Amino acid sequence: MAEFILKALARAKGLENQYYIESAAVSSEEIGNPVYPPARRCLSQHGVPFSNDKRARQVTRSDYDRFDRIICMDASNLRWLRRIIPRDPEGKIHLMMSYTGIGRDVADPWYTGDFEAAFQDILAGCEAMLRPSSHV
Repeated sequence: MAEFILKALARAKGLENQYYIESAAVSSEEIGNPVYPPARRCLSQHGVPFSNDKRARQVTRSDYDRFDRIICMDASNLRWLRRIIPRDPEGKIHLMMSYTGIGRDVADPWYTGDFEAAFQDILAGCEAMLRPSSHV
């Protein structure tokens, strides 16, 4: 959901040409799968466009060089990411909610089934990330 929310916000602010936004998983469990149906429903309910062609891929070590920021949804994702990208000398790796100043994880819909709570957390994080003064 974060990829599509951030793309929609960047587009709405006229910033889509300043960012390359792509999501990736830290585990191999969902590799090749499309966007999860409840996530698609939640995005649709909020008018956020998404690609039916999107397939999950796993983060690679080379992603560190390809991207300016790598954003994790929660502390568990961050721990898994550190196995793939053990060092962060350029300070590129952040937790999504750190942009909001709230020191907690994004609500995890896999365990709660509450995709709306996850959407609202991600939206808040993405909006904060796109503020001109945003730097963590």
